[in-house]
Amino acid sequence: MKVMENIKYLRRVLLTGATVFGLSALLLLISPSLFNELLGISATPYLDWAMRMIGLTLVALAGNMLSVSLKGKDSAVIFSARVMAISAFGLGVLTLLIPVATLTWFDFAYAAVGFGFSLAYIVGLLRARKAQAAS
Repeated sequence: MKVMENIKYLRRVLLTGATVFGLSALLLLISPSLFNELLGISATPYLDWAMRMIGLTLVALAGNMLSVSLKGKDSAVIFSARVMAISAFGLGVLTLLIPVATLTWFDFAYAAVGFGFSLAYIVGLLRARKAQAAS
C-alpha cells in the first residue's frame, strides 16, 4: 500500500471512532444512569453528573477526531492516530478494571471496541511507516 492509502485508512478509522464516541457522548448526556447500569455500576446523582461531564468531553473529542479526519494535514492524522491508539487501548484496559463484582456483557463489548480501535490505529500506523520506508 502507498502512504496516501494508509492515511486514507487512518482518516476512516478516525471518522468511525468519532461516530462511536459521538454516540457514546449522546448516551452519556441523555441517560448516564443507563450507561452506568450497562457497565454494572450503581447509578447515583453524583456519578450521573460525572458521566455527563465525560459525555461533554467526548463531544469535544469526537468533534476533534471528525475535524482531523476530514480536514487535517497528513501529519495531524498520524499524530492523532498515535494518540488514539494509546487512548483506545487504555479505554479497553480501564473498562475491564471497573470495580464491580462481575463484569457485564457490555463491559466486555465496550473493552473490545477500545481494543479494536487501538488495533486498527496500530495497523494503519505500521503500514504507513512501512510504505514510507519503501518509498
